Amino acid sequence: MTMNAAGGRRRPPTIHDVAREAGVSRGTVSRVLNGGHYVSPAAQEAVNAAIRRTGYVVNRHARSLITGRSDSIGFLLTEPQERFFEDPNFNVLLRGCTQALAAHDIPLLLMLAGTEDERRRLTRYITAGHVDGVLLVSSHSGDPVAKRLREAGVPLVACGKPIGPASKVSYVAADDRDGARDMVRHLLSLGRRRVGTVTGPLTTPGGVERLAGYKEVLAEAGLEFDERLVVSGDYGRASGEAGAERLLAQAPDIDAMFVASDLMAQGALTALRRAGRRVPQDVALGGFDDSPAAVASSPGLTTIRQPWDRISNEMVRVLLAQIGGEDPAAVILPTELVKRESA
Repeated sequence: MTMNAAGGRRRPPTIHDVAREAGVSRGTVSRVLNGGHYVSPAAQEAVNAAIRRTGYVVNRHARSLITGRSDSIGFLLTEPQERFFEDPNFNVLLRGCTQALAAHDIPLLLMLAGTEDERRRLTRYITAGHVDGVLLVSSHSGDPVAKRLREAGVPLVACGKPIGPASKVSYVAADDRDGARDMVRHLLSLGRRRVGTVTGPLTTPGGVERLAGYKEVLAEAGLEFDERLVVSGDYGRASGEAGAERLLAQAPDIDAMFVASDLMAQGALTALRRAGRRVPQDVALGGFDDSPAAVASSPGLTTIRQPWDRISNEMVRVLLAQIGGEDPAAVILPTELVKRESA
C-alpha cells in the first residue's frame, strides 16, 4: 500500500510505483506483466522484485481492456448437478485444474450445464468472451457444446477422448482401453472365467473404450463373448447396484465383475451382499478410477488408477498453449492397476 498526498488512508500500489521501485519505465513493467516479451532478464527480475516489495496486484479489468482477454478460464461440466456432488472424480479434477491455473495467477470459473437450456445459456456466455478458454468435462457424443465452442473459435480442451461431432477438439485422457485390459487380465489370472461387466454410458468415450478393452482380453484368452455378461450403467452408485443385480439374474454362474467406475462398484458390492455372494471368494470385483470410493469400500476395491493430477496439469498446459496460438493437441496418459482385497 502507498500513502496518499495527505498522509492518511493508504491506496493500492500502481504500475507507476512498481516502475519507480524497479528503476525502469512504466512500459517495461507493462511488458513484463503481459508475458515478458522484449524485456532483458535483469529488467524482468527487477520488476518482479519490485512487485513483491510493493505488493502490487494486477488490475485484471484494466488489463482485459488492453489485451482483449478476460484472464479467466471456464471449467464446464455438462452433467446433471447432482453428479458433481456424488462423483468424487469431478472434485479431484476441479481442484487439480484450479491449482495448476493458480501457478499462472488465473482464476477458474465453475460452470454446471446439466440441461439443454443451461448448455445454450453458458455457450452464449462463453462465446461472448467472458472466459479465454474452456476445460470441458464429461462430454457425451450427443452433447453439442464442444462442437459449438470449436466453431466459435473458443480454445477448448476436453477431459476424455471426444467422440462424434466433437472429435477434432484437444483432449487429455487416461488410457481407458488399456486400463480395462489390465483389469480383465487380472481377474482372469485369478482363475475366473465368467467375467461380467457393468459399463459406463456408451455415449461417452470412457464407456466405449473400457468395454472395448474388456472384449479384447476375452478374445485374447479364447473366451466367447456373452451378451448376458454385459449391462450398462451411468457411473453412479445406483446404476452399479442395478447392473450387478441384472448380471446375477442373467448369469447366475458369474464369478467376477469388472465395473467401470468405483462408485458403481460400491453399488455392485451392495447387490452382491444382498444376494449372499462373498467378495472376493464367490465373485471377484474390480473397479475403475482409484477414487476415494475405492478406499472407503469394504473390502477395499481393486481398481484402475487414473492419474488425475497429471490429467489436470496437462489439460491446463494444453489449453494455455492453445490460447497462446498453438494448434490443438491430444494427450493420452497411462493408467495403473491397484490391487486391494476385492480381487
